Amino acid sequence: MDDGQPQGRRPAGGAPGPGVRRGPAYDSAFLRACRREPVPHTPVWFMRQAGRSLPEYRQVREGIAMLDSCMRPDLVTEITLQPVRRHRVDAAIFFSDIVVPLKAIGLDLDIRPGVGPVVAEPIRSRADLERLRPLEPDDVHYVTEAVGLLTAELGTTPLIGFAGAPFTLASYLIEGGPSRNHERTKALMYGDPDLWRDLLDRLAGITATFLRVQIAAGASAVQLFDSWAGALAPQDYRRSVLPASTKVFDAVAGLGVPRIHFGVGTGELLHLMGQAGADVVGVDWRVPLDEAARRIGPGRAVQGNLDPAVLFAPHQVVQAKASEVLLAAKATEGHVFNLGHGVLPTTDPDALTRLVDFVHTTSQA
Repeated sequence: MDDGQPQGRRPAGGAPGPGVRRGPAYDSAFLRACRREPVPHTPVWFMRQAGRSLPEYRQVREGIAMLDSCMRPDLVTEITLQPVRRHRVDAAIFFSDIVVPLKAIGLDLDIRPGVGPVVAEPIRSRADLERLRPLEPDDVHYVTEAVGLLTAELGTTPLIGFAGAPFTLASYLIEGGPSRNHERTKALMYGDPDLWRDLLDRLAGITATFLRVQIAAGASAVQLFDSWAGALAPQDYRRSVLPASTKVFDAVAGLGVPRIHFGVGTGELLHLMGQAGADVVGVDWRVPLDEAARRIGPGRAVQGNLDPAVLFAPHQVVQAKASEVLLAAKATEGHVFNLGHGVLPTTDPDALTRLVDFVHTTSQA
């Protein structure tokens, strides 16, 4: 049925609710899509757009360790702005890493090139849990400074803050680094549910504070990355993970910014991830957006979900696959175009620029 509104969007609801925060980016296409309002075009941003594939990123990062770069406000600002300048995306994603708040509270960890986060002393007992103290805003003063610098530069372009979800952080802490099977994580989850619950509850508090710091400094939206949640069966997610993720979303619910939830391989968890409290649910490339919206249920916008590997195909193929995403998104209440995971390191930056232009042009209301 054609009611005169752009397809895939609900009619605007008039004045914003009392909890919606106004600011320079309030009427941006990205924030309007997150609120499920009509948009002039489908907004686009890419996970891991800040860095990785950009030569200018590699140049400014040369000789600087990843965690060190996350603690330098000048460098964070430059790297976050690079894809906005180059690609004309509709939102910036704050350059950081999900383990930054864990490093800030004194855990001995590092990010090794080609490996990822590595924890010197994994957390596997109740005694280990005592090393996880609460995060204080002053622990990440450099984040506050960087967000302030960025919002001054970005103007009407929204800045997305982010954090790692409790389950994914717990997996790194328990395994000691990246894991294919998460065997130690699941062994603790199944074998000592009381310790597991206390660990995730403590991580939820740390994560909530990290997000609140970014919002207080000026972030327009936040995304919770649960990168490894797809390793779980729905019943395990519901029982052992959902309460902690819900705690995080509840902690920022009254701050007036959209909340996005994303995980990889989470097709069977989409409804539960929506229940955790997000306003927008990110979808990887394995589930079409119309089916994803059905699984998530009403009242949520969706984000996604072009396969990152498609960007290595000829441009006409990229356009065709992007058109399929836009077509499937017509069945949703709101849509933010993104990849189904992060930008791959060897992606041609020009392919991303062309994709942004194609989505904007094709989706103009």
